[in-house]
Amino acid sequence: MAKINVRSPYFVNLSTTNLTSAQIEIDIYFGSVNASWQSTPQYTLVSTAVNGKVNFEISELIKDYITALFDGSFPTSPATDSESTTIFVDYKTTETLSSGSPVATEVLGLRAFYGYGYFEDGVNPSFDNIFYLQSNNTILKNTNATVTIPVDNTIATSLVWKYQGTSVSSISISAQTDIEDQITYVTNTGNFNVDQAVISASLKTITINIDSYEKCKYTPYKLTFINKYGAYQEIWMFANSKLSMNTNEEKYKSNILSNGTYSINNPQIKTLTKNANQILTLNSDFYPESYNEIFRQLFLSEKVWIYYGSQTLGVNIESKSINYKTSLTDGLINYTINVSFAFDTINNIR
Repeated sequence: MAKINVRSPYFVNLSTTNLTSAQIEIDIYFGSVNASWQSTPQYTLVSTAVNGKVNFEISELIKDYITALFDGSFPTSPATDSESTTIFVDYKTTETLSSGSPVATEVLGLRAFYGYGYFEDGVNPSFDNIFYLQSNNTILKNTNATVTIPVDNTIATSLVWKYQGTSVSSISISAQTDIEDQITYVTNTGNFNVDQAVISASLKTITINIDSYEKCKYTPYKLTFINKYGAYQEIWMFANSKLSMNTNEEKYKSNILSNGTYSINNPQIKTLTKNANQILTLNSDFYPESYNEIFRQLFLSEKVWIYYGSQTLGVNIESKSINYKTSLTDGLINYTINVSFAFDTINNIR
């Protein structure tokens, strides 16, 4: 099935002789794919044709239906709608012609992912044949921590964990019919000593090298973010971190005069509200050059979480620029990133 990456535009282009106008109906849903058009669309769009052509852009409408909430545990089948980064889309176009009857066309079972394409990927980037849903063929993890690999289970068939060339365990990957279950997150639970993962599909095999970081003298922090392919991905920050806090407040000037006098203990300028936001400065320590792409996707991600103080908390990437580093010009490669906790320090949820 074709894929839509909802953070990039997805165009439905109509071009028919004598086309005067067109309508598109969009049905967005979880669960299994519809066998026929359901006539329960969330959206109906109508456009007048220009030079016999109509273009509808639908990905932004679809994106609103993918909540993608991460609670620290990777989704397992059956996944909930709220944690899913995927959803099904059906659409029906009706073309009105200057002569003849309207022409209706139904498209069922498009898979939508919370992903995106770069400019160089062109119009309607889909990545249909990609089953390993990360861009790095080397994974660096904390010692004695698990590693989790997202795969498209409609394409991938198995994953083998290896250590020093010997198979540790083999996992069979089964295709799932419900859209929220079509990304399988394979974790090496109970097998911490692995240095390779071999992922197989019907016509291709990919080998992922896994390196363990063993020299941590600081507390390492794990970030989880939604990557280019619309999958949850981990990245570790191993070096020194620093926590800071920025406060914000509203003040007002009060009338403290009473019976022609006032108390010098009663402030004239009072605080109406005061809160703060905490910022964590993270240092990656040394990473292979291939991780430049992963840091790029981290900076571009709209949804990021950190495991901090035994809790999974939402954060925002506050660093606005990144200088890509190379081993040739920079030697050892490390990055410094500022993240802010995505909530006010004082609970003000009412």
